[in-house]
Amino acid sequence: MVFYPQERLGLFIDGSNLYAAARALGFDIDYKKLLDVFRKNSQLIRAFYYTALIEDQEYSPIRPLVDWLDYNGYTMVTKPTKEFTDATGRRKLKGNMDIELAIDVMEMAEHLDHIVLFSGDGDFRRLVDAVQRKGVRVTVVSTVRSNPPMVADELRRQADTFMELQDLAPSIMRAHTPREEYHAPTQDDEADDD
Repeated sequence: MVFYPQERLGLFIDGSNLYAAARALGFDIDYKKLLDVFRKNSQLIRAFYYTALIEDQEYSPIRPLVDWLDYNGYTMVTKPTKEFTDATGRRKLKGNMDIELAIDVMEMAEHLDHIVLFSGDGDFRRLVDAVQRKGVRVTVVSTVRSNPPMVADELRRQADTFMELQDLAPSIMRAHTPREEYHAPTQDDEADDD
């Protein structure tokens, strides 16, 4: 990683894209560790996290994560998903956050020296090009080690630096503590108590 201590840094996380890439590599992200990694190497100005939420559900599995991120140093950008019926008559949900992310990157570019984009979406190639012309360095974080690769080749080529998510994993992965298995006391255990 090439980050400088005096550098003003912004993180822009495409939540669904990062989640899919980490899942494809077989790990979960510890978002506190992720912030810590970038805080210790630069001046982290802002960390944005983008995700769509299903509104009409009593419980959304992503809601606890969204709430935790909101209280722990992330700027949350959310919007409700849209429901539509596809050509085959199946009900689908759509929640693309690309335009929100692009607007925030453009607005923040004048306050940043370096942008880290957590997404492999090729639609962001022109955005990366635009902020580079403003003098901002751009690092793209995604993976080529999944099958198929999660990063579009054109986005990877446009970035100043490509960071392989799998290489970052040891620093940002969530540690899973295996649950202790319960076993019923045996006669030997009871004899030990005597």
